[in-house]
Amino acid sequence: MTTMVRLITRHLRRFRRDQRGTVLIEMAIVAPMILLLSAGVFEFGNLIHNKLLMDAGLDDGARFAARCNSQIYTDANLTIDCATVARHIAEYGNVAGTGTARVTGFNATINTSTCYSTVDVNGVVLYLSTTSQVCVVTASGSLLYNGIGMLSLLNIGPITLNASHQERFIRF
Repeated sequence: MTTMVRLITRHLRRFRRDQRGTVLIEMAIVAPMILLLSAGVFEFGNLIHNKLLMDAGLDDGARFAARCNSQIYTDANLTIDCATVARHIAEYGNVAGTGTARVTGFNATINTSTCYSTVDVNGVVLYLSTTSQVCVVTASGSLLYNGIGMLSLLNIGPITLNASHQERFIRF
């Protein structure tokens, strides 16, 4: 019996010192976690990219609407609906509203008729201005982001991205 115990002990010692195959086992444990982390990084990168495209579009649309002379600009042969053109700029990046959208599924709203008092009821100055009211253009929009990918395994469903931008209305 002692010979058998020695034989088993010798094999166990040799097995403990043998490191062949350990890299394969470590890789089998670590690889799924690295793949999940990488997929999450790419997905959130895409989400942030879409949010930045929305923000840039709303900035451009609000800036155009704030500098458009009136809500409907009429010249000899030209009529421009400032809010519609600003919405086209926000969504498509051009005044015609044609071509590929900045972000698929993004809808912008341009509000050109909001005016605020420059001083609130407590006497706090809200806006520096020579007039008693300041009118602003507000561009806002939302996007239902469906490209969740592997995060749907964690029951993270569609995410709604919201953004807005305000510019002072400039009258000429």
